[in-house]
Amino acid sequence: MSGEQAMGDMRTAYGSALVELGRKSDSVVVLGADTTDSLKTAAFGKEFPDRFINVGIAEANLVSVGAGLAAYGKTAFVSTYAIFLPGRAVDQIRNAVAYPTRGQKRGLDVKIIVSHGGLTVGADGGSHQQLEDIAIIRAIPHMRVLIPADSVAVTGLTRAIAAEYGPFYMRMARSKVPIVHAKSQEFEVGGAITMREGSDCTIAACGITVSMALEAARLLAADGISARVLDVFSVKPLDTATIESAARETGCIVTCEEHSVLGGMGSAVAEAVGESHPVPVHRVGVNDAFGESCRDAEIPSLLEKHGITPVNIADTVRKARKSAR
Repeated sequence: MSGEQAMGDMRTAYGSALVELGRKSDSVVVLGADTTDSLKTAAFGKEFPDRFINVGIAEANLVSVGAGLAAYGKTAFVSTYAIFLPGRAVDQIRNAVAYPTRGQKRGLDVKIIVSHGGLTVGADGGSHQQLEDIAIIRAIPHMRVLIPADSVAVTGLTRAIAAEYGPFYMRMARSKVPIVHAKSQEFEVGGAITMREGSDCTIAACGITVSMALEAARLLAADGISARVLDVFSVKPLDTATIESAARETGCIVTCEEHSVLGGMGSAVAEAVGESHPVPVHRVGVNDAFGESCRDAEIPSLLEKHGITPVNIADTVRKARKSAR
């Protein structure tokens, strides 16, 4: 790959998008749990102090207060680290946010936005490397689940969920990540984006693995293998039409994600393909294990240990193609 790829910070993009939304609507409120500087939501608090609440290290209270504000007509953005939401507040997310139904409105207008998802957390280690959140949240009725690939996607999806009523869960990475989308790219809840056309296999990726999938496709192209790459940023609802077309047209699918292979995006894709057009689906992710502590400089080695690399994605494509014959 020629040239140096631009990098972007998801949390900074999120903080800027919140300020933009706050200027447009007085109904937007932002809540944090003693991680407001890290999540970059403090910028909203500086401009709109009367619509900003830091509840302290009390994640269940964070969700409950957000639900209470939403019950009285506010659009509540609640944010902290992924290990704490849903980790410490599944009950409140399920029963206070997703469960309430009023007429045609399912759930409350609470947007749960988290950072520090997956393995790329750093030295905090396995206790703070959230690898199960997508499996947990997508099983809760009325919840919608988004995993942006870069800072452009964070901006677009923050705007999109603010404009759409109801509960959402969006998971961001801690580290800066390659920018893979043009600033003009549009994002629609329930959609997927074809990043690269291909006919021999499909790589369905989300989050930080989208850039890895694109690199894997380039490695495969050097061997004469044409790989389609999808950014499956909307895990729930899933773009089943795009997934089914990929299965029919390419014959096999490899999924990759910074999450457990159990119950994550790969599972959602496999479920959809199994019901519509069964083809081999091979999943790249963490295989039923916890993470472990590593320095920031060692994060690539940790990802490699779990097979979350362009080289392993490419190798998995080769295996998937063989099983499809």
